[in-house]
This record gives sequence, C-alpha cells and structure tokens, in this order.
Amino acid sequence: MSALIKSTLSVGSMTLLSRVLGLLRDIVIARLFSASDAADAFFVAFKIPNFLRRLFAEGAFSLAFVPVLSEYRSRDNMAQTRDLIDRVAGTLGFILLLLSLLGVFASPLIIAVFAAGFTDQPAKFELTSDMLRLTFPYILLISMTAMSGGILNTWKRFAVPAFTPVLLNLSMIGCALWLSPRLDVPITGLAWGVLIAGIAQLLFQLPFLYRAGLLPRPKWGWRHEGVQKIIKLMIPALFGSSVAQINLLFDTFIASFLVTGSVAWLYYSDRLLEFPLGVFGIALATVVLPNLSQAHYREGDDSFNKTLTWAIQLTLVIALPATIGLFMLAQPILSTLFEYGAFQHSDSMMSAYSLMAYSLGLPAFILIKILANGFYARQDTKTPVRIGIQSMVINMVFNVIFVVWMLEVEFIAPHVGLALATTGSAYFNAWRLARELRRDEILGPPATFSHPLFKILCGCVVMSSLIYFMLPNSGAWGEWLWYQRLGELIWLILPAILCYLAMLWIMGFRRQHFIA
Repeated sequence: MSALIKSTLSVGSMTLLSRVLGLLRDIVIARLFSASDAADAFFVAFKIPNFLRRLFAEGAFSLAFVPVLSEYRSRDNMAQTRDLIDRVAGTLGFILLLLSLLGVFASPLIIAVFAAGFTDQPAKFELTSDMLRLTFPYILLISMTAMSGGILNTWKRFAVPAFTPVLLNLSMIGCALWLSPRLDVPITGLAWGVLIAGIAQLLFQLPFLYRAGLLPRPKWGWRHEGVQKIIKLMIPALFGSSVAQINLLFDTFIASFLVTGSVAWLYYSDRLLEFPLGVFGIALATVVLPNLSQAHYREGDDSFNKTLTWAIQLTLVIALPATIGLFMLAQPILSTLFEYGAFQHSDSMMSAYSLMAYSLGLPAFILIKILANGFYARQDTKTPVRIGIQSMVINMVFNVIFVVWMLEVEFIAPHVGLALATTGSAYFNAWRLARELRRDEILGPPATFSHPLFKILCGCVVMSSLIYFMLPNSGAWGEWLWYQRLGELIWLILPAILCYLAMLWIMGFRRQHFIA
C-alpha cells in the first residue's frame, strides 16, 4: 500500500499544479479579453471538443480500456498485450481522424446546433466556426493521449499522465500572452493554443511509452476480441458520462430562471469544490483503478477488498476535514480569490452559500469515484450506469423540491437548493454503489469503518472548534488588501491542519494505518 500512497501523492501534486495553472489561465483570459463577443466565441469553440473529451476520452474510453488492458497484462503474454495496444491505437485513431475531419468541415453546422443564438450575429458566428476548425482536432489528440496515459497507468507510471494536463494550461497562457498580440484577430491565439497543447500532450508521452517498450504501432482491428470488449464496455460507460452532463444542464436550466447571478455563483463555488475533488479524489481514483483490476485478475477477492477498504478509509481521513474547512471558510476563500473589481462582497456571500451546500457532499463525490472503480475493474459498467440514472432522477426531483421550497419561504439564496440537490443525490449514489459491492461480498461491512470514522470525527470536532474561535468577522475580509486576506487565510488553515493531524495521532492513528 505504500506504493499506492506514493502514486496518489504524485498524481495529486500534478493535478494541483494543473488546477492552479488553470485558475491562472482563466485570470489571463479574463484580463486580456474580458467578457467580449470574441471571448464568447472562443469559449464555445473550446467547449465543444472539451465536452467530447470529458464524455469520451477521459470518461467512457479510459474506464473501458484500462480494465481490459489489465486483463491482457495478467495473462503474462506481452505479444497479445502489444497486439491489443496496436489494434486499439489503429482503430481508435482512424475513427477519431474521420470524426475530426468531419468536425472541421462541418464547423458552421455544429455551431448552429450548439450556439444557435450566434446565427443572428454573422461576424461572431464566422469567428466561432473558424476557431472550431482549429480546436476540433483536439478530440483526436487528447483521446490518443488518454490511451497513452491508460497504458502508462496500467504499468503504474502515474506521474507522466498526471503532469500532461499542465501542458494545456501552459500552452494557452503562452499563446494568450505571446501569440495573440501578433495576430489580426487576437482571440484566435487561444484556439491555436488548444491545438498546440493537444499535439504537445501526445508527443510528451510517446518517449515514455517507447522506453517501456509499449509504443503503439497502429493497426486496424475492429473485429479484434479485445477491441470488441472495449467497445461493449464503452457503450454503458458513455451513457453514464452523459448522465452527469444531463444533470449539469438541468441545474443550469433551473438556475437560469432564478435571480440574476445564480449561474455564476454556482460556477464559482463549483470551481473551488473541484480543487479537493480533483487533487485528491481524481488522483486516488486514477491510482486505484489499475490496482483493483490487477487484484481482480491476479490476486483474488481478499486483495481487491483490502485495496478498496484502504481507499475508502483514506477518503474519509482527507474528505471529512476538507468538508469542514470548505464549509466554515467558504466566504473567506471566495473573498480572497475573487472579491475584486466587479465581484462584490454580496457575490462572495451568495457563492459561499452554494459552496457550503456543495462541500457537504465532498465525501460522497469522492466515494462515488472510488466505489464505481470497484465495478469498472471487474468490467461491469452497467451497474454504475443504472445507479447513476437513479441518482439523476433523484437529483432532478430534489432540484424542484428544494428550489420551490426556498422560493416559498423567500430564502435569500434559492440557488442553494440546486447545490443541496446535487449533494443529496451524490450520497444516494455512493450508498447504492456500496450496497451493491457489499452484496457481491467484495466490500467489508459498515463496522469495518466505524472505529476509524469515530477517530476522524473527533479530530474534525477539535479542528472546527479552533477555526470557529480564530475566524474573523465575515465583513472584515472585504476591507483588507489581497495579501492581507491571503495571510489571514493561511493563518487559519495551517493551524487547523496541524490540530487535526495531532488529534489523529492522539487517537491512535499511525503511519501503518495509511499503508496497510
């Protein structure tokens, strides 16, 4: 398990770097292009291939490819494993090449579908179409990058794939600052940045594949047994990824009927939630999936259960204090990061309300990623999708109930109902996944987690008490300069972390509890 800890820390640190640079990227774009028509055009041109990336490359494909590749590797037949890699690379690459060419030539039609409002603005429509021709090939490049990353992850080389997303943010920042001023239409520099990033991300991973003897030699293999298995696993996984997007669209749809600013407040609070979720949740899920697949095919249910239990316990150790911290420090964090210029104190407060609601669901959000991998590792993509659909329905029902109730009582921030609905449906999703794994007898009973959970909660109580007594008045943050806010925030967070860790030690937590 010590190797898992090291891998998780490696992936987490790289993800943190990427998230920080992503925030810097947003600041640069906002400073240079503001909320102009040109910026709107770029965001649409970037959103389309980015949506396909989340849906396909980093979603359905990765979840289907890694378990099948792990199965082939467990056979100890490198010739068959390399043949699978070659066939997947050739088949995937050819299909995505055709899709990319179609997207480039049909960009006006695609924009007319995804941004119908632009059709009444010819200049804006044409600019968006031109930039989509540059950004659309990104789906081909990032999908091949995802395949390369899946291979490296299967061979436990997590650092390289985890670092790769950093190149996107660096490329876009570099092009925004250097290339854009040299172009007749400056905003197109960002589109070139996306294309350059796609090429750079793929090329960056190839030397590491070559060194490992795993560099693909693309071959067509539609009828190959492994390729067919990946396709069959991808279909429900693809539908499952769509479920999450439908939830997001429905939330945005309802928010659009609420008071002006509701969509933005939810966006800013979600961005902050993505930090612990991405840095720890995604990192841990990335590391756990190939290890669970290996345990399933080589080591048996005991090893599988041990790995899954370790991941859940580590989630509780990290997620519960993070939940407390985000809940109690929601407004100070938002004020420190965003409360400048047009972003007023009232915006910080309204965003803080939804961040507090989202933060309550952080343990569930991370657990879903871990528990779902328990099914994907066994090549069961149908069960998480079935449960995901149930959660989607519950989320929609909760959305209506919570928002209507908050409007009835005239609550100042009815958009919080959307965040609470997301949190509630996430706990339902996590509970259903855990129940199914318990039924399959590959997850220990609740009593397995009760003792460490008690110790963790004791640490959280002491930590939250310290934050409560140290926390300044909320109105004071807006009166300070940015460095004063940052200093005060650090002064709150560091003692809280040290206090929590000290309590864990007092309660009997030792190094072996994290590695065995």
